[in-house]
Amino acid sequence: MLDQQQPGCSRQQRLSRTGPDANVRLKISRETLRQLDGIELVRIKRDQGQQNVGFSSRPFVLCGLPLRRPPAGQLLFERRNGQFVLQVTAHPEYGLPFGQDRIVPIFLATLAVRQQSQTIRFRSAAEMLETFGLQKGGKQYRRLVAAFERVFGATIFFKTDSLLGAAKVIHTARFNFFREARIWYHRNRNGLPLSERFENIIVLSDEFYNELMSHPIPVDLEAVRVLHAAPGVLDLFVWLGYRCFTANGEERIPLFGTFGLANQLGTIEYSRPRRFRRKLEECLRVISAIWPECPAQINADGLSLKIHQATPVRPLT
Repeated sequence: MLDQQQPGCSRQQRLSRTGPDANVRLKISRETLRQLDGIELVRIKRDQGQQNVGFSSRPFVLCGLPLRRPPAGQLLFERRNGQFVLQVTAHPEYGLPFGQDRIVPIFLATLAVRQQSQTIRFRSAAEMLETFGLQKGGKQYRRLVAAFERVFGATIFFKTDSLLGAAKVIHTARFNFFREARIWYHRNRNGLPLSERFENIIVLSDEFYNELMSHPIPVDLEAVRVLHAAPGVLDLFVWLGYRCFTANGEERIPLFGTFGLANQLGTIEYSRPRRFRRKLEECLRVISAIWPECPAQINADGLSLKIHQATPVRPLT
């Protein structure tokens, strides 16, 4: 059994002894071991009530950013989730935010809530890499710089519509993430990023800051570390945490149609119902490993997702 603790054995040794023959070894990559360690840490900290709580913002919980790099020249991205609509318009020089770029808004939202300030200060780019378990190196720094440029250049349009009595109420907002940014990412003669020595300052836009402070969505940063390289699973994990916390009794979310989960989280290659359900099942297996109490399951008819009230982040602050 993989989960049996054997005195004097490392995790690698326990994982290697998987068959009746001790000579039969299962090769586990360093990345897989890192993920297993991360999952174990998430579960331990949740059980102990010692989670590293971060924050996300409502528009990007309800409607995710592109999972993969959009085609060249595509400058507009749209996602719908029931009464919510998210449109992201890219800067023509930088393109649309996508993939792991979604950790930039999480990092900024976390610092803004923790510092209770529209002006965010952090010492180094390495601080962000460490927060999400990313390696420090020239390649990662360049990716981080490109992510900040795409996020900085993007314009966000977020709309909600609801019924208030007999009247339809529509609320819209158009905003940028930043109003101003001073980020040190060049290198000195010793090859070290200047951000190791100079403070980084980002001023969030009024609209983004107000939305964030009005609706801060708690997230488990240790879980984000595990899932940062799987943006689709990360989106589903954060969205499920929010929906389960706000659920009233058992709720069913349709998988397909205008207001379906496939339209919110899906991509073109998973547009067929059977493929989307299969992908959703895979994502839920990963999430259940990180959050065993997650109540989400696909309904027997294969047309909806069942959830009920649950608390993914403890303590919820």
